[in-house]
Amino acid sequence: MPRKVSVAAWGAALFISWNAILLLYLMSRSRGTDHSDLTAHVIQLAEEAEAELEKQKGLLQQIHYYSGLLNHQQPPSHVRPEPITPNMSFPSPSPVGSGPLPLVIPILVVACDRPSVRRCLDSLLKYRPSAENFPIIVSQDCGHEETSKIIDSYGDAVTHIKQPDLSEVAVPPEHRKFQGYYKISRHYRWALNQIFKTMGYKAAIVVEDDLEVAPDFYEYFQTTISLLQKDRMLWCVSAWNDNGKEALIDPGGSSLLYRSDFFPGLGWLLLQELWEELEPKWPSAFWDDWVRRPEQRLGRACVRPELSRTRTFGRKGVSQGQFFDQHLRFIKLNQDPVAFTKMDLSYLLKDTYDPWFRKQVYGAPKARAEEVLHGQVPGGRTVRVEYTTKDTFKAMARAFGVMEDLKSGVARAAYKGVVSFTHRGRRVFLAPPKDWAGYDPSWT
Repeated sequence: MPRKVSVAAWGAALFISWNAILLLYLMSRSRGTDHSDLTAHVIQLAEEAEAELEKQKGLLQQIHYYSGLLNHQQPPSHVRPEPITPNMSFPSPSPVGSGPLPLVIPILVVACDRPSVRRCLDSLLKYRPSAENFPIIVSQDCGHEETSKIIDSYGDAVTHIKQPDLSEVAVPPEHRKFQGYYKISRHYRWALNQIFKTMGYKAAIVVEDDLEVAPDFYEYFQTTISLLQKDRMLWCVSAWNDNGKEALIDPGGSSLLYRSDFFPGLGWLLLQELWEELEPKWPSAFWDDWVRRPEQRLGRACVRPELSRTRTFGRKGVSQGQFFDQHLRFIKLNQDPVAFTKMDLSYLLKDTYDPWFRKQVYGAPKARAEEVLHGQVPGGRTVRVEYTTKDTFKAMARAFGVMEDLKSGVARAAYKGVVSFTHRGRRVFLAPPKDWAGYDPSWT
């Protein structure tokens, strides 16, 4: 018995001493830092801390292990490596029905009180290849007369429908300032019901009234709709890349498409089947964040482009323009049309895409964030930078200029925890370790 106690005491003392040494080490490293290079230094310290913590984790596991042997016990299960994927069963990709592709895909324009809807409609009409195959239906809320007259001025070129319930929405007292979000959610539910239940369409492209579209907007959706019909693990196609700023994209990558676990919105295609699933439980507010929750997403992904096929010009809105000024206005709109209808996009189906994507990411050489930021990585065009904690991810994302916020644990444009972008002409995968166990919804 004394021997067992001495081993445990020795292990605890060693663990505490190691932490003290680590703290002194990091404090000594932080002195004299050049403030002009503070971000890179913070990332370096975070990476070093993570490396030391991994060593501590291994040391602590060994202490538990040998203590267990002394007690004639098996080592605890958490000593074993974590699985690569969560302990969940995913349905295999399979066709959604065997009928022909829907030839008619309406464009649902969600409008309210912005006369600038004219800019959106002009853009949609400019590039529309067929009025029969792509009818434009403008659903207007708010009862704004000037906006209504502008929509009506397009005559038969568009269909104008009006959300009839203009009453105030009952909201909790603490949400009074968010009433606009409640009205938006009510409007979306009504408008999508009109499209799928009243008009009977089988698919729709949802466009907000402050978006303008790229020249190949229609061809992009006309081709990618087949992916939604074939792969049950895809639930939307989006025209938007959240990290689509000019410095973060491949300027020659107009044809590049990806799977993403993050729901981007801002010009997106859905099938009737998805609306039938979501409509009965549609939320009273904040519908886009609700859609991003695990219980709605169910492991499904969206298709998104390298270069966005929509661009927003709407500074006015419920977000008060802050997000627009800081981010949205910098997203680059594709101007190099791609003949997607002549391309084979089957590589985006899950069974083909996932093995390829994993090989691309974890076959790329690993580098430290500061090395990439300072151009110290020799050779090659692709590199992997790894993160293991939420704070390290955010620090690295901020340093590279990509979006750092997380919704239910998922970063914008991420797939399998990996955010792909370019930095000074180099493809960078900001990725979790190879034994990543899935998204943590507590990461926000």
